[in-house]
Amino acid sequence: MKVDVIIPTYRPGKEFRSLLTRLTKQSFPVHRILVMNTEESFWEKSWEQDFSILEVHHLKKEDFNHGGTRREAAALSNGDIMVFMTQDAMPKDRNLIENLVRALEQDGVGAAYARQLPAADCHFLERYTRSFNYPEESSVKTQEDLPEKGIKTYFCSNVCAAYKKSVYEEMGGFVERTIFNEDMILAGKMVQNGYGIAYAADARVIHSHNYSAVMQFHRNFDLGVSQAEHPEIFEGVPSEGEGFRLVKKSAAYLCRRGRFWLIPVLAAQSGAKYAGYLCGKHYTILPSFLIRWCSMNKSYWK
Repeated sequence: MKVDVIIPTYRPGKEFRSLLTRLTKQSFPVHRILVMNTEESFWEKSWEQDFSILEVHHLKKEDFNHGGTRREAAALSNGDIMVFMTQDAMPKDRNLIENLVRALEQDGVGAAYARQLPAADCHFLERYTRSFNYPEESSVKTQEDLPEKGIKTYFCSNVCAAYKKSVYEEMGGFVERTIFNEDMILAGKMVQNGYGIAYAADARVIHSHNYSAVMQFHRNFDLGVSQAEHPEIFEGVPSEGEGFRLVKKSAAYLCRRGRFWLIPVLAAQSGAKYAGYLCGKHYTILPSFLIRWCSMNKSYWK
């Protein structure tokens, strides 16, 4: 069984060498690392000499798309399993690939995603959000979970996620063009067609962001747009419930820990997330200049 790792990059820094090193030292060997790099002038050519399994393909910034670029990379892969990662996700240990492969070996599972652990500089509130979205227990989500978990059933993150190539192709792959959320769109299609999405808690990467409230607005606007553009996946699936549950649990956690001064921060960030999401869901009624301002991925609208 061959595993290819696929990573879109943009201006990768020194830490990218560490990522490549950790991938080449996995307990389950990686067959090939395919990099889809935006803007060749920012690429360090010595990486290709130092890592024999590395293969890079360069593209221009205006040609990058969350779905299309990954779709193009998948067409270049001849692996039985494709692991998609982002350049800022760092394997926690040598067992990342092995544990993702094991999760995919479960009956009926089409995709598996890793647990995301907070980085050293991660803010207190974001650390709790990570533990909420990526708990310690592994699970498999199927159609039967939709009434209880709603849209969370479709959750899958290409920060680090593995796909069976055969199931990926059966589903038609990632959508050709999307502003964001290509992973959940594909995962949703898998669930609708009877496959399970595995959460592999023992497959761990270090990855977190300290987004401001404004950045949360922009990110969730794009999330809302992606759902509005793909009603065949998201229409009729409850979306807001999981977000409200996170807010309530976060507030309770802050109170238990005596971090009362962070409650206004939680309120501001949660309000920004919800406002961005609602604006994105109804983006068609907004003027074009406002859409571009609201969006994190402004090049999508050119």
